[in-house]
Amino acid sequence: MSSAVQKRRPQTAQQFVLEELRRAITSGELRPGGAIRQEALAARFEVSRVPLREALKALEAEGLVVHHVHRGYFVAELSLDDLEEIYRIRELLETEAVRTAVRRLPEGAIGTLEEIQDEVERAADAGDVAAMAAANRRFHFTLIEASGMPRLVRLVTTLWDSTDAYRSLYYTDSPHRAQAVREHRAVIAALRRRDEDSTVRHLDEHRAHAVAALREVLETPEGT
Repeated sequence: MSSAVQKRRPQTAQQFVLEELRRAITSGELRPGGAIRQEALAARFEVSRVPLREALKALEAEGLVVHHVHRGYFVAELSLDDLEEIYRIRELLETEAVRTAVRRLPEGAIGTLEEIQDEVERAADAGDVAAMAAANRRFHFTLIEASGMPRLVRLVTTLWDSTDAYRSLYYTDSPHRAQAVREHRAVIAALRRRDEDSTVRHLDEHRAHAVAALREVLETPEGT
């Protein structure tokens, strides 16, 4: 087992497997619609089938995997309706979080966002999709968490988890990466002015463009 995996390992086998499976799904390593091979995963994670089954049940409750009788577990696939509903709910929750965050933005938050944005841009320039997706997520959650509303953050986290695999897929296109970079810069500029309405508007546009890109993924057989 790699040292990186060992460093991530929490206290219990079930927690460890749950964390690793969630990471594999949201990173796109386990692709939407793909079968989950329990025997291979148990060997990979060096655990018995019991914690693996418990972790899969938890992920099923989160909507990240589905179970088919006599066939086993599969990574959940989103329909276009699912995607649009998730992004609509995100818009409602994130708007509340961001408005609150702008009003109470802690000292140093903009500097932190700029540092993360540097990571986003380096990954975008290098075409490193996994690194860009990870930095993009840190960018957004740094702002959302500045709201000081942990329950809302947990709800938004679940929504992000359900679409992260698709987000990684559309970052494979250079124009989408460039657009995300521009939109992040616009958000930072609005935050520097403490312009609440502009910050929300730029983020709304950012999500709308993401939905349009993800719609292409879902409507193209090769992308699913």
